[in-house]
Amino acid sequence: MKVRISASILDCDFTRLGQELNAVLDAGVDAIHLDIMDGHFVPNLSFGTPIVQAVRRTVSLPIYTHLMVIEPEKMIPRFVSHSDYLIFHIEATSQPENCIAAIRNSGRLPGISLNPDTPVERIIPLLSHLEDVLLMSVFPGFGGQQFIPESLNRITHLAELRRESGLSYTISVDGGVTPANAHDIVRAGADILVAGSAIFRSSSYRETVRALRCLNS
Repeated sequence: MKVRISASILDCDFTRLGQELNAVLDAGVDAIHLDIMDGHFVPNLSFGTPIVQAVRRTVSLPIYTHLMVIEPEKMIPRFVSHSDYLIFHIEATSQPENCIAAIRNSGRLPGISLNPDTPVERIIPLLSHLEDVLLMSVFPGFGGQQFIPESLNRITHLAELRRESGLSYTISVDGGVTPANAHDIVRAGADILVAGSAIFRSSSYRETVRALRCLNS
């Protein structure tokens, strides 16, 4: 499967949100990634439903809404109507099965995210119910961090589990993804590269997306 590039707007210029979205669309990204931060699960605050609604009005690409919040089961209803995928953190809830069911019952696609220090084994019982697994390759909460090299082994492990079980969830990687490490990430087994600062802090969004994609063709 061809690698997909998902633009994380956390690093975009929010005073020019519409223009930034159009620019990454023109650059050829495959999806939009939205980080919802509550200031508790992660130290930062980001944005809420008005931004998600604005993005939905602007783009027709798949929207992956990443709930970096405590008790995501309480937040899911706020975001289902403007998201295609809803991804919650396994570390943030004692009710992962209920979160998955709530997302499915709303007609959306469920995913789970794992922090770098959370064992992949923790989500093995849930893998058959997921459409996407988002592996954090930095500790969440801030953009522009360096990729944690040990993440490559975690990607490979998750890809091996998928192959052995005959499942079809996608593997997304978020954090410190750049053209310099994209090839290794995809070779390890990733399907979707979530890139924020690599795109939005570059001089050419198109060339950066092209570099991410060409390295993995």
